[in-house]
Amino acid sequence: MMLRKGSELLRGDREVLLDLDTRTETQTTDSYGSLQNGGFIPPRYFFAANADEGTGGNTHCYTKSNQPVAQLGNYFRDGRTKIDFVLVWEVRSRRKRRGKGKNEVTTEEGETVPTEENSRSERKKAQLAQWREKFVQNLESVGLLMEKEETANEKKTIHFLKISAPWDVLVCYAEELCLRAPLQAQPHLDLNTSSRVLSRLCIPNAMMESVPNRPLDYYTCAFRKSKMNRFLGCGDQGTYFTNTQRHRVVYEILARTVYGKRKRAEVGVDRLVNEGAYTAAFPLHEGPFQLPKYGIHPDELNQRQVLYHYWARWCKWYKYQPLDHIREYFGEKVALYFAWLGFYTAWLLPAAVVGTLIFVSGVMSMGNNTPAKEICSSGVSYRMCPLCKTCQAWNMSEICTMAKLGYLFDHPGTVFFSVFMSFWAVTFLEYWKRKMATLAHHWDCMDFHEEEERPRPEFAAMAPTMEQNPVTGVKEPYFPEKTRLSRMFTGSMVIIMMLCVVMIFLVTVVMCRGIISVMMFHTGSPVLRTEAGTIANISSSIVNLGLILLMGRVYTALAEQLTKWEMHRTQTQYDNAFIFKVFIFQFVNFYSSPFYVAFFKGRFVGYPSNYGTLFGMRNEDCGPGGCLIELAEQLFIIMVGKQLINNIQEFIIPKVKAWRQKRTLAKVIGSKVSHEPRRWEEDYQLVECEGLFEEYLEMVLQFGFITIFVAAFPLAPLFALLNNWVEIRLDAHKFVCEYRRPVAERAQNIGVWFNILEALSHLSVIANAFLIAFTSDFLPRLLYQYKFDNDLNGYVNFTLAYAPLNYTEYPMCRYKAFRDNNGSYTLFYWELLAVRLGFIIAFEHVVFFVLRAIDWIVPDVPESLELKIKRERFLAKQALAENQEALLVSRGRGANPETPGTSSPAG
Repeated sequence: MMLRKGSELLRGDREVLLDLDTRTETQTTDSYGSLQNGGFIPPRYFFAANADEGTGGNTHCYTKSNQPVAQLGNYFRDGRTKIDFVLVWEVRSRRKRRGKGKNEVTTEEGETVPTEENSRSERKKAQLAQWREKFVQNLESVGLLMEKEETANEKKTIHFLKISAPWDVLVCYAEELCLRAPLQAQPHLDLNTSSRVLSRLCIPNAMMESVPNRPLDYYTCAFRKSKMNRFLGCGDQGTYFTNTQRHRVVYEILARTVYGKRKRAEVGVDRLVNEGAYTAAFPLHEGPFQLPKYGIHPDELNQRQVLYHYWARWCKWYKYQPLDHIREYFGEKVALYFAWLGFYTAWLLPAAVVGTLIFVSGVMSMGNNTPAKEICSSGVSYRMCPLCKTCQAWNMSEICTMAKLGYLFDHPGTVFFSVFMSFWAVTFLEYWKRKMATLAHHWDCMDFHEEEERPRPEFAAMAPTMEQNPVTGVKEPYFPEKTRLSRMFTGSMVIIMMLCVVMIFLVTVVMCRGIISVMMFHTGSPVLRTEAGTIANISSSIVNLGLILLMGRVYTALAEQLTKWEMHRTQTQYDNAFIFKVFIFQFVNFYSSPFYVAFFKGRFVGYPSNYGTLFGMRNEDCGPGGCLIELAEQLFIIMVGKQLINNIQEFIIPKVKAWRQKRTLAKVIGSKVSHEPRRWEEDYQLVECEGLFEEYLEMVLQFGFITIFVAAFPLAPLFALLNNWVEIRLDAHKFVCEYRRPVAERAQNIGVWFNILEALSHLSVIANAFLIAFTSDFLPRLLYQYKFDNDLNGYVNFTLAYAPLNYTEYPMCRYKAFRDNNGSYTLFYWELLAVRLGFIIAFEHVVFFVLRAIDWIVPDVPESLELKIKRERFLAKQALAENQEALLVSRGRGANPETPGTSSPAG
């Protein structure tokens, strides 16, 4: 029999959460786990029931039959009490001992622990057992219901503690956490713009699919216990709070509860997991994700099966994502990530189409490229100076193929595409702000502000002192700000050192490329001599990709340790600092090589008899097809190679981890042939959710590739689109099938990642302006057409200078530069420099002006959403006004101040 008394459930809750060290109540070890699997009744309810029998008090009684009730779902053995959270810990069975000594005690797990043992590991086990015992006692004092299960073999025992929050606890914390309560139902809105457009055009929409059990949409307001009668569905206590809301409430209690001494900040389940007292803490999935073998109506599927069948399967790659279902199951933070990823992928479609058309137009107009025709028909007319000290002179006609291919990435269409992508990036972010505001209101997060955050478990464990929090007035762990700033300064020096290491690797790759080129020339093969630059560029890019991925792994681990060492108080501060460090490094790590090729390669070559050198080697010059084709090769290898490797890792690594976890648990339950794995056992075999950091970082780096260097690689949006179609299903499958269910977190935006995207979009405008002005041949050709010949006849000869007279090795050889016979710059060079600088200024001003106009024209909050917000505020104000009116009338009549409108229905 499980008893509880409504009037005493929450007695002492504040004392437990704020200062449990002052409690004088003591409980024996036998009170926890005294009944075998499934039989835990907190002593408070038993004592309360005995008191009521003597006083005639009113007690709510939940009877429990001797036989377990067979009911599907995540319930206690009574078949009615929902499981909201599960705590797991493992205990290794001790070897057989001859006998127990006088100084040995038995913990609640049945493990014999010597209290006076000098062994550090034994003392640690005893400490963890004591923490678990006190933690469970304090959870029981708060009012949570618990039930214990065990799975054991000869070597190990795995303990599962199932936790449930009763109605009174949920109501109390729902008001404290400002959960939203439904006021009035409203029709479902179509949040997909493409769906609305296609419906207006009467075009069938293949992307639309009816997903069963869609969560209802309501006008809502903040939950108030005193206004329960105003909220829809308040009469059904079993379904009023969603499972994610129940998880959030229980996790809040677990995160606040003390397990040791508060002055040592021994608080919360997160720190217990970090200390090793528990191996896992997670809410349960809603049953299996596989569909049953027998036929079943779609409305009878559980939430996890709905997500798997209508979202996570590969055959659904072209369907809209069921965002409301994702939010209902995983919470707003995860749903916002998938909403952003889907929105970003949809916006990549027009960019990919335009980029593909630009590339195809280049292919079609390749035959009309006059400079390429002149190179191919030049024969021995243009004898070029050697590319290295030991190389021979060569004829320009040898690079005919590369000259034609270079036109694909350097023609007037690429300039248009650069401007288009600059507008695309900012317009995408502006419309995402509108979408984000719509989703935040639709999911009741628009007015959400993170409550005063608790200190992180690691911070609480390592902080040297305790000081009073100026907001809450509670003593908390404290770390001096000056010491933190000095550590952050030291950490920044480490970051600079690591960036220098990246530069060293870049120089190494450059030298490797030069060595490979020289080796290709010395082979004597005409084919290898002609393609030496291409072979060297591709091989060095592959080496560079390997170094990038290796350094990324090393630095991410280093940044994690540096951020922990800096002792940030809250999780938000820690996350922001960690994201900033990793992004800065990965930005330099991934983009340094493309930046070098785009803006520095070929700028410091010099001229015959006065070549620039680095470590005794001549500085690199651009290849026969120009620097843009080399940049395109680098972008293709780095961007596409990284995406392929990441997708393979995301597909294989979770499966390997899950296999190892299942293998470990199978050794424990393998001897029980008739034992069918239960939900908590199956979920424990899954992989712990690693969060969204790596997912966001991958997409943000991709965003940089398709915006900053898009002038050199028009096909980048197409490859990004193809990757994201795969990425959405990979991530969906991980969350539904391979990850333990994460605790639902609220959020109203994607956080600091949006600021990074804005910075990248503005940087892309500047980068593309310089790329077109200084790397592309667009402006030199344009100026030549304006001054000399509109058809570019003679352009190749015009761009080639003669070697100075003092260069006697190959007299009168040619090299690409606007110089005279003495090596000085010609007048055309200075005219071209002025045009380039003018183009950069005009390009930036025009683009940024249009971007500001778009920002001003497109409101952050749609007009229809503003009307919904006003309607919702009106309904909330109306409900509050009626309560206030009743209160004023009762006071005017001299009645009892406690009116029916303010009493708790739970009472």
